[in-house]
Amino acid sequence: AFPACDSACRAGGPRLIGGAAGTARLLANQCRFVTGLRVRRAQQIAQLYGRLYSESSRRVLLGRLWRRLRGRPGHASALMAALAGVFVWDEERIQEEELQRSIDEMKRLEEMSHVFQRSGVERHPPEPKSQREGNEDSGSKEQPWEMVMDKKHFKLWRRPITGTHLYQYRVFGTYTDVTPRQFFNVQLDTEYRKKWDALVIKLEVIERDVVSGSEVLHWVTHFPYPMYSRDYVYVRRYSVDQENNVMVLVSRAVEHPSVPESPEFVRVRSYESQMVIRPHKSFDENGFDYLLTYSDNPQTVFPRYCVSWMVSSGMPDFLEKLHMATLKAKNMEIKVKDYISSKPLETGSEAKATTPSSERKNEGSCGPARIEYA
Repeated sequence: AFPACDSACRAGGPRLIGGAAGTARLLANQCRFVTGLRVRRAQQIAQLYGRLYSESSRRVLLGRLWRRLRGRPGHASALMAALAGVFVWDEERIQEEELQRSIDEMKRLEEMSHVFQRSGVERHPPEPKSQREGNEDSGSKEQPWEMVMDKKHFKLWRRPITGTHLYQYRVFGTYTDVTPRQFFNVQLDTEYRKKWDALVIKLEVIERDVVSGSEVLHWVTHFPYPMYSRDYVYVRRYSVDQENNVMVLVSRAVEHPSVPESPEFVRVRSYESQMVIRPHKSFDENGFDYLLTYSDNPQTVFPRYCVSWMVSSGMPDFLEKLHMATLKAKNMEIKVKDYISSKPLETGSEAKATTPSSERKNEGSCGPARIEYA
């Protein structure tokens, strides 16, 4: 039944000791040998393909294998992708539907103008009817939003994430002294953020996808003493829609073979962020509203209320630092890259860009109303 293991035993493997304990020990050694043999064989296959094919060809090959093997026990395609050192964009790129969901949520909140015009009348934004019905049908109704902070130009809600000890947070705010373009560009400019955000230890783009404009980033940030610093590997994508006068930036955590987990930092594996910006007039005139929805699991051992306090106090602080950095860039004419008018592959040469296969070149192309993706 185990020919490879029998060979190992004949070559000097452990002999039968006798009794149940000896049999179990022999079986365990046999299983370890078979597992090691298969792992070495997979590594040899990956090295062979690495010599025979270019990186772009490997991506196409792994993408096809991923789609073919997806859903099978053990998700063998994930193991193959990891061994080959390839990030499978077909599974991880941010889709148009994700961007549109964030925009639709902004529209829904804008329709509830009384929430933001009359403080205290509504303590949380209700869910749309279709979402409530869907939740009731599935038996996993989401919790209502709870108001945490209510100021004239800044409102913060939170709600428990079902099945966890964590919260999801939502911020609706307004700025009138900077333009939407300036605020958006400062968020996206990784080099400038290293200057204005003192918590950043490392922030760099790892890889870009030319099909959708999504890009993978590695972000390492300080956490309050005595906690270890945290690191995030996440994919992000943005869209600017002139026709509908809206901008959106969506990010979520992923795994990337080029950024293995480091013992120096605590890896945050659960992270999502959606920012939608609605100009009051145009992208280049002062004044806009924004909606930020955020959640992550910082892997702390503190009680739920402590984590909630840290996020609830840290989020307004971060947004104000972002606002001040935008003002500084505007008033001191600090050069910040204009991501809205640039093409995705012009955003720098520090990251490698993937090349789409011929069968997907037309996917993700932006219509005439879209300025650009990155």
